[in-house]
Amino acid sequence: MEEIKILTYFVLAVFVGFEVVSKVSSTLHTPLMSGANAIHGIILVGSIIVAGHAASTGMLILALLAVLMATVNLVGGFVVTDRMLEMFGGKKKAQEGHAR
Repeated sequence: MEEIKILTYFVLAVFVGFEVVSKVSSTLHTPLMSGANAIHGIILVGSIIVAGHAASTGMLILALLAVLMATVNLVGGFVVTDRMLEMFGGKKKAQEGHAR
């Protein structure tokens, strides 16, 4: 019964996350990315806590999948934010970035 409840929370979180992100206009995605990185960090910590309290193998697999997805999301957010900040750095910084 506990696994079904946790799986229900997971599925609802996926749907809510998709709806929230899809409602944001494309011009706001990049400025919101740096603020969203903090939220992704909280999600990663939460998924690690859930993985630590997993009672069965199925729950552990789902929790580790959540840890993996949260990690990819967090790292990807920082990469996108870094690229966004390079765009606003001016020509000198952009040329330095290409020289690397």
